Amino acid sequence: MTLPDSVFEELEQWADSQGRPTANLAAFLIETSIRQAKENGEISPQKNKGK
Repeated sequence: MTLPDSVFEELEQWADSQGRPTANLAAFLIETSIRQAKENGEISPQKNKGK
């Protein structure tokens, strides 16, 4: 994933303030956003694709 430098720097500062890796915080934020979008009906629940 590519982020603008300014966004990455802010994400890095946020992660540092929580004592966690930047990638871990990014993954958490993406998961949370997707879950919220599903709950709001913005994303249809994905059907199991044989996994």
